[in-house]
Amino acid sequence: MILTPSELPKVNSPDFQALKHWPCNIPSARDCRWNKYLQPSDVCGELQISRRKLHFSSLTVVDYRTDMRTQQRNFFYLAIVFYLSTSAPAEDAQIRLMDPDKSGSTQCYGRVEIYHNNSWGTVCDDDWNLNDAEVVCRQLDCGPALEATRSAQFGEGSGEIWLDNVACSGWESSLIMCNHRGFGTHNCGHDEDAGVICSGIRVAGSQSVLCSGRVEIYHKNSWGTVCDHSWDLNDAEVVCRQLDCGPALEATQSSHFGKGTGQIWLDDVSCSGRESSLTECQHGGFGTHNCTHSRDAGVICSGAPIRLAGSGSTQCSGRVEMYYQKRWGTVCDDGWDLNDAEVVCRQLDCGMALSALQSAHFGEGKGDILLDNVACSGNESSLTECQHRGFRMRDCKHHEDAGVICSDSTDSIIPVLRCVFLPLILLLENIALHFYYKVIKKQKSDKKENDETDVSRAEEVEAEEEAVQEIE
Repeated sequence: MILTPSELPKVNSPDFQALKHWPCNIPSARDCRWNKYLQPSDVCGELQISRRKLHFSSLTVVDYRTDMRTQQRNFFYLAIVFYLSTSAPAEDAQIRLMDPDKSGSTQCYGRVEIYHNNSWGTVCDDDWNLNDAEVVCRQLDCGPALEATRSAQFGEGSGEIWLDNVACSGWESSLIMCNHRGFGTHNCGHDEDAGVICSGIRVAGSQSVLCSGRVEIYHKNSWGTVCDHSWDLNDAEVVCRQLDCGPALEATQSSHFGKGTGQIWLDDVSCSGRESSLTECQHGGFGTHNCTHSRDAGVICSGAPIRLAGSGSTQCSGRVEMYYQKRWGTVCDDGWDLNDAEVVCRQLDCGMALSALQSAHFGEGKGDILLDNVACSGNESSLTECQHRGFRMRDCKHHEDAGVICSDSTDSIIPVLRCVFLPLILLLENIALHFYYKVIKKQKSDKKENDETDVSRAEEVEAEEEAVQEIE
């Protein structure tokens, strides 16, 4: 079927708004013109429809006065695009978390359900892991994922099982962007329904990093801050543990990381330090406070836990590994230098850095490569405070795993001898040789003088004997 211009939607019509307009990538703007309806940037180049990218870089939308054959071809292409945009079901499906104990939808934990083909359905737990949970928690704006639950921990759902064998990298913006078998294709029962537990907490604000910032919690579908009344290290300890960021170093007050906006959810928080979540601590109740955002509380955590591992590693020498999202991962050696190693050694309380090792010196690690292009000044208290490309943003393999040797390592004797004592020994040896040669030279000089003296004395004796003989 050939569509005429009158049969296509007008630019300003509601139907046409389904099309996503991207800048024209055809060399000549004049070749990307449909004078009667469209402007050069309206329909051209790459169109994104329901997260499917349709490439029309070779499509030329010409002036409606050009030859009929070209015009009909272009109308046909545009008709396909319009059909897909209006008839294809939206793939950016809604998502929710359900908990039977709460009789319905919860905020940041529960059984994962997605909306597809006009009905809610569950997700099978085959291959379900923390990367998948991380995507769900991000999609719901619920902070980092704490756990990927399986075996219908939050009760069995009903109806469709929409997804199975979900395999996310952890950085997708939506669960349906991850690899899976296809909607409705599965070999599961509802006793395998997958779920998540999200932290519902984050750090934010100016100068905030992964493990330091203004504390914000998620409640009633919005993020809000915590007032600093009674805020202390025990409270900070709970937050740092909840964020998987190691021990707390400091509980900041008075909007140290800048003022937040919106709700102030908690005040008069009083933790013992052993709670698993900040909301388990005693507090005045959600939304009950007598604060302003000038009193927003914050934390400074020690950072993601770090260790040294690998073949021949010790407590203070080895392949650098970080604990992030319930698993250990390595660091790529791109840009890895002594400043980076210095931060690692300080974080491990292993003295000064002696060597920043590259090319998997302590063997290749496994699992994720968490950091790449790390650039520390050397003064940071944690490796996560250094500049880097972002977690899991890398172009490395494990044969590029970074390592360190710190001064407190038992394996550091050889480098210490090589770097410190060997030059000293060489210096002492040179000094000894210098004095040795001076002594030898002196001895030779003295011997020569003695020999000359002996010769002179012998000549004098001989002369005296000759003189005595002449007198006789």
